[in-house]
Amino acid sequence: MVTADALNAVPDEVRTGRLLLRRPDPADARALVGAVNASLPELQRWMHWAQHPMTEDASRENLRAAAEKFDTRENLRYHVWNASGTELIGSSGYHALNWLVPRGEIGYWIATPHTGRGYAREVAQVLTDLALNTLRLRRLEIRCDPANERSARIPAALGYTLDAHLVNDDVDPRDHTRLRDTLIFSKVQ
Repeated sequence: MVTADALNAVPDEVRTGRLLLRRPDPADARALVGAVNASLPELQRWMHWAQHPMTEDASRENLRAAAEKFDTRENLRYHVWNASGTELIGSSGYHALNWLVPRGEIGYWIATPHTGRGYAREVAQVLTDLALNTLRLRRLEIRCDPANERSARIPAALGYTLDAHLVNDDVDPRDHTRLRDTLIFSKVQ
């Protein structure tokens, strides 16, 4: 079981060598809309939530709910900014949290204009270290579609173990008549 100290240790901001990860804030609605909509063709292939352009009103509501879930430690989403905090370049964080085990799952996406620079790997590395060393999670997962080869390279590069290849585990986000598989990678302690 996770301790109150670990829950209180969740930072609102995390820095890497090149990036700032920051708790969601409704004031960032316009930046989120820009990053999501600039990346929509790529996101639609993998993300159920990205099937339509995002509006500012929907973004503001999404961020309000995400901030509330962050504060209650139900879901710890971070927005990925450049080092100076002036440009939103993606999102990551801990999902599917179960503080009784304790366990969680890292998810991530990087806006299309910023892909191919190692940002997703950098973010996954810092969140892995935070989860295992500070938050004391006992199990941390990264899940992805096996067809998403760029995403699947990240957990392998960070020393995660491939636990499972689930066949016909989900529907394709763009076509619910087609099924897709899921890879589950983990780090445990």
